[in-house]
Amino acid sequence: MEAEAEARLLLQEARESIEAARSYRRELEQRLRGLHQARKQIRESATLTRDVLEQHFNDLKGTLKKLLDERLMSLLQEVDAIEQESIKPLDECQKLIEHGVSTADDLLREGESAVHGDVGQQNEKLCSFTKKALHIQLDSLPEVPSLVDVPCLSAQLDDCLLTILKNQIFRHGTVASHPPVQLEEFVEKPGGILVRWCKVDDDFIPQDYRLQYRKGTASHFEDVYVGSETEFIVLHIDPNVDYQFRVCARGDGRQEWSPWSVPQIGRTTLVPHEWTTGLEGYSLSSRRNIALRNDSQSCGVLYSKAPTYFCGQTLTFRIETVGQPDRRDSLGVCVEQQNGYDSLQRDKAVCISTNGAVFVNGKEMTNQLPAVTSGSTVTFDMEVVQLGPSSNEGGNFKLRVTISSNNREVVFDWVLDQCCVSLYFGCSFSYPGWKVLVF
Repeated sequence: MEAEAEARLLLQEARESIEAARSYRRELEQRLRGLHQARKQIRESATLTRDVLEQHFNDLKGTLKKLLDERLMSLLQEVDAIEQESIKPLDECQKLIEHGVSTADDLLREGESAVHGDVGQQNEKLCSFTKKALHIQLDSLPEVPSLVDVPCLSAQLDDCLLTILKNQIFRHGTVASHPPVQLEEFVEKPGGILVRWCKVDDDFIPQDYRLQYRKGTASHFEDVYVGSETEFIVLHIDPNVDYQFRVCARGDGRQEWSPWSVPQIGRTTLVPHEWTTGLEGYSLSSRRNIALRNDSQSCGVLYSKAPTYFCGQTLTFRIETVGQPDRRDSLGVCVEQQNGYDSLQRDKAVCISTNGAVFVNGKEMTNQLPAVTSGSTVTFDMEVVQLGPSSNEGGNFKLRVTISSNNREVVFDWVLDQCCVSLYFGCSFSYPGWKVLVF
């Protein structure tokens, strides 16, 4: 018996050791895959960085050559213009002098002919020659400019340009092994993803951030946010589809953006919130997440298509445009759809009016929030604080509700007589012009 027990014990220990070895091997293989991904990221980013550097400096060389050629052509044209302008009066003076030389040659030939000619005609020729000589004004000579008075072209080239360029070129560009910001967290939202990022370089002082995303394996990233915040809710996200995100930053006082963070994949499994179609008093957007109170005289509560709000989530209403307020206006959540009401200020509902009044099961609370305006954001957060036997208030299900608007909030307990896994949301406006986005 002891031998059998010992054998069973040894067999059990062996099986445990085998399972431990398998688990150990799986962990090691997982780490090997992690090393492979790390090596792949280093090599691919290095290759991409080389390509970017080579392309950038080739572009710079081409641009610099083009600029230098243009400047050289401009200077050569300036030399040509000065040369032509300066030579022109010299050419005119040369023509005048050459004409005088020709005239003097003719006069010399005529004078020598008169002096050495026939004696019978000598007096007549001498008289004619003398008159012509007097007419020509042999003592009048054109003025020729001295060398100091005519241009002597030269090129003035500042040698410090090369030094300045050399210093700028040697400081141009950097290679970063890590971007200064990285993506930190993805939080699922109905039809959206809350993306958070953080600074990882202590010496970097960010001024703005730039968030981009792309769907699945799309080739191009799109800008979705530029600003100073470190989180942003990306809307119009299809559920159960992978999206790639990346973020970069711009340093304080700088114009250029930092290198991009390592791209990461985010997704949401939560279906987007949608308003119910078909209510005459409201017009909906194509995605049915924006409702506009139209000019119809029909009045009533516009509910969500389904009870898509769950405790633990944040439900957000953003007021896009405003109309004339009315004390019966409402934005809020409810246990069930109830037709025949013109407001959520009723039983089994909590809401806020456009004037900031808060209603719980149709009763107005003492605490009040600021009136909603264009651009206002109203959020509802709920958590279960009691589930079980009936409480003193008569209910057996209690929710802690936080309603926030314009940097103010009210917190209260909402007692219900039934357990609610999910809730409807709704809105009502008495007058046209109100437009509200839900997410």
